[in-house]
Amino acid sequence: MNVNDFDFELPKESIAIRPARPRDSARMLVLNAESQLEHKSVLDLADYLTSEDVIVFNNTRVIPGRLYGKRGDAKVEVTLHKRNSATEWQAFAKPAKKCRLNDILDFNGLSAKVTAIGEAGERTLQFNVEDNAMTEALEAHGTMPLPPYIAAQRAVDNADADDYQTVYAAEDGAVAAPTAGLHFTDRMFEKLKEKGVKQATVTLHVGAGTFLPVKVEDTKDHKMHSEWGEITPETAALLNDTKARGGRIISVGTTSMRLLESAADEKGIIHPFKDDTDIFITPGYRFRAVDILMTNFHLPKSTLFMLVSAFAGFEEMHYTYKTAIKDGYRFYSYGDSSLLFLKKDA
Repeated sequence: MNVNDFDFELPKESIAIRPARPRDSARMLVLNAESQLEHKSVLDLADYLTSEDVIVFNNTRVIPGRLYGKRGDAKVEVTLHKRNSATEWQAFAKPAKKCRLNDILDFNGLSAKVTAIGEAGERTLQFNVEDNAMTEALEAHGTMPLPPYIAAQRAVDNADADDYQTVYAAEDGAVAAPTAGLHFTDRMFEKLKEKGVKQATVTLHVGAGTFLPVKVEDTKDHKMHSEWGEITPETAALLNDTKARGGRIISVGTTSMRLLESAADEKGIIHPFKDDTDIFITPGYRFRAVDILMTNFHLPKSTLFMLVSAFAGFEEMHYTYKTAIKDGYRFYSYGDSSLLFLKKDA
């Protein structure tokens, strides 16, 4: 499909630069099973689920993956993208021409060597620290990697350390938050428990590539950056048992969905998974695992808007987003939520 088919006008004032407070006070626009819109709150989520369902969360934890430093006298900015090993990372660099092969970058005492340059210009960095000291080094020298559409409007501050992290984050490795999960609180979990909804966790370490613009004209020419994910055998068994009993899988976020769809076979059986995925979902894709998707509002012409258009319908999502803009919903990572039901002929 033509990438321009996924474009829409978004006023700057629709972009949220701070989250709702409390987290669970965010709005939720529901596109239900009859393709009708309902204006709700994220606190109403449990009303749409039953004790036969299972809701899936991505438990990745965002690390302070943006680093500011120098190569000699030249200033450089690096955003970590994907971990190759404990101390080796793929990264995006600005300006890239200042980060040449074998250059040594200094981030105020934390140093790294450029050991490779990828086809798309990303750098591979080998950090000069012990394996077990990498997380501590990033905590000391890095900052929260807020998305560019927020970072362009304000500086990162102490509040972001909590705001840009889900309350259930457990596994270090993401450099972008699984933002649908930012709305969850103890109060929301209690509502799910009262309803008898089962819960499961998967891990997908979200990379900065999620924010890269699609630069091709046709979606078939776009190459996704890969991300590492894991679904344990126990989780796969729970999900398959749920489906076999007639229950539904509710994915909290596109990150959970991409991992679940990567692990599902043609018959819809979800297999244990521990690998990279670069799955790219566009209209025409046949969904195998997920029945309901909770997700924030995404950028025009982004791979994520393409994904939700594949899931809930191309025309339906354009209408949903037009309605959200008109009715003042807040967009992107710190914005409001949507709850989308799979379009049966999507």
